[in-house]
Amino acid sequence: MAKLTTEARKAIPTKSFALPGRRAYPIEDESHARDALARASGKPEEAEVRAAVHRKFPGIGDDKKKKYRDNRRLLRAVRSDN
Repeated sequence: MAKLTTEARKAIPTKSFALPGRRAYPIEDESHARDALARASGKPEEAEVRAAVHRKFPGIGDDKKKKYRDNRRLLRAVRSDN
């Protein structure tokens, strides 16, 4: 991910931010979208940022849900073996 200068950040269209009203969490490309998810994690705006990222890049961020489902399946399999 390239570092954004103040000038470059100002040049980003408002619609390319996860929170456009605040111009917070730029998501103009995939690397910035992943960074926005990481930075919003655990904060009150996390759900809103995640939704904006998924609208623009549907495949990003699903890894967490998939890992959770896979871990649950693995745990059930281990428990059933005992």
